[in-house]
Amino acid sequence: MRPFLLLGTRVEDSIADREYAGFLRLSGLAEADLTRVRVEKAPLGPVDLDEWSGVILGGSPFNASTPREEKSDLQRRVEADLAALLDEVVARDFPFLGACYGIGTLGTHQGGVVDPTYAEPVGPVRVELTAAGRRDPLCAGLPAAFDAFVGHKEAIAVMPPSAVLLATSGSCPVQMFRIGENMYATQFHPELDGQGLEERIEHYKYDGYFEPAEADNLKVMARTSPVPHARRVLRNFVRRYRR
Repeated sequence: MRPFLLLGTRVEDSIADREYAGFLRLSGLAEADLTRVRVEKAPLGPVDLDEWSGVILGGSPFNASTPREEKSDLQRRVEADLAALLDEVVARDFPFLGACYGIGTLGTHQGGVVDPTYAEPVGPVRVELTAAGRRDPLCAGLPAAFDAFVGHKEAIAVMPPSAVLLATSGSCPVQMFRIGENMYATQFHPELDGQGLEERIEHYKYDGYFEPAEADNLKVMARTSPVPHARRVLRNFVRRYRR
């Protein structure tokens, strides 16, 4: 089997490693089948898509909606690398799954608008599939409504004109979309279970997602809020595109 390519952009080694572990654990892939490249460490360079089953883009400390003049040189370089890769991914309608930061990256690349309007606090939300979502193969086996973990400072405010809305929620209208036949993005985290969310709460408690004094209560929430269905999106992606 050709491996999947996981693109990471988290600067700190500890949380980058835990994100990778979460993708492995909830996708069911072995390390040999999920190759991680940390784009923040070095320029991405050319990617031969024929070597991969699909591309997955995880979360990030970066926000796409930050004004360009306020972005660091690193963020601008990472965004340029990802945009160059997406040029080829979109041209080929190549299997792609973006989670959280990935929805903003694919969304802005395709002409959508990302801003803080629909930011969501850390925790579970009820996600509802649209009629298109109920028919989509990446949502196979999902109930019409399910809980998933979120936590983001920005979200899609205006969908790309070519996107098909697959899932929504009361607090964030765009929770999942598809472009073409094979390119997907979610606002919620299909790679997060309670363990993974606890780790991120601890790591990011001083980064403005919540008041630091709330961290312990949020960890209890993470431990006591089962989200067994969201990972199915990740597993369906792997099952559909492994080759």
